[in-house]
Amino acid sequence: MTVNVAGRAASADPLRGQPESAELIQLLTPEGERVEHPDYPLEISVDELKALYRDLVLVRRIDFEAIALQRQGELGIWASLLGQEAAQVGSGRALEPRDMAFPTYREHGVAWCRGLDPVRLLELFRGVSHGGWDPKAHNFHLYTIVIGSQTLHATGYAMGIQRDGAVGGEDGEAVIAYFGDGATSQGDVNEAFIWASVTNAPIVFFCQNNQWAISEPLERQSRTPLYRRAHGFGFPGLRVDGNDVLACLAVTRKAMQAAREGQGPTMIEAFTYRMGAHTTTDDPTRYRLAAELETWKLKDPIERVKAYLVRSEMADEKFFEGVDAEAAEVGTRIRKACLEMPDPEPLRIFENVYAEPNAMLENERDQYAAYLESFETEEAR
Repeated sequence: MTVNVAGRAASADPLRGQPESAELIQLLTPEGERVEHPDYPLEISVDELKALYRDLVLVRRIDFEAIALQRQGELGIWASLLGQEAAQVGSGRALEPRDMAFPTYREHGVAWCRGLDPVRLLELFRGVSHGGWDPKAHNFHLYTIVIGSQTLHATGYAMGIQRDGAVGGEDGEAVIAYFGDGATSQGDVNEAFIWASVTNAPIVFFCQNNQWAISEPLERQSRTPLYRRAHGFGFPGLRVDGNDVLACLAVTRKAMQAAREGQGPTMIEAFTYRMGAHTTTDDPTRYRLAAELETWKLKDPIERVKAYLVRSEMADEKFFEGVDAEAAEVGTRIRKACLEMPDPEPLRIFENVYAEPNAMLENERDQYAAYLESFETEEAR
């Protein structure tokens, strides 16, 4: 028998001893009080804690700047991460450089942790690039717009490194796949669970349960806690406080290490909340109550870390002012970079579509080139 945080007895799960109860793993309360968890001890220095706070603040500032740019017509669309910073920064900082991350279209915080310049994200949403970067440059794969498809890509990649002998030992590799609660209703995600389970693939499925699949509440997505779905496929699942950066760090670090060692997949459900709109085309006031939002504001992931730093006298006002100043500098830089991005040549859309020349694509390119030339002819007249 095990005992959960509420003190109630819970039967042991045969899958790595996880309790069957919906225990919310937490290391830092919303009030900024540090708590211990027997299965997830976390030793963290003052400098490391301050670095996490810096990550959270800078990532939120990047998000705010992008929203403002979209509202001013400088970006076509933006998917905000407001409220989900701790889930992304905590899990992102748990990764080793050799691990590969497969994001959705909202993992701006993970991108930051992997060293990807946020300007590259703005290029995508401004529509001035082919929508990508070199995945191997930071071991951070391309953003995926099709809901859930990245979980199959990630599982295939994990099966590949497994067959390449890159699992086990001190230099073992692993994969993490990000997706939202709504994606768990997609067939691709469930197929990925099957393949990962039966092949014992070195992958962590990181579900950011932000309560709303666009405009559908969680109860219309699942009749059981999402993390329990993993048990049905034969691998461990657990739920972590997604607004607790320390818990997300500790839980992801342990799951990734298990994957690297060849223990197979794990599903982490980060229980969090989308504070803003699904994307900048969405109006969340049409489907959720303002009172719900106000309740979650009290669980803000940044404020709880700040409260802990202040309460423990690990940081003073000068530190917080310095982080705010750096955030302002980052905001200014990416705004300037966005406004200065040159528009691509129209015919670039036909580049890098296929690995080799393609007659059909070349014909389409020639037709489009002739169409563009027709405007120049009209102007000359």
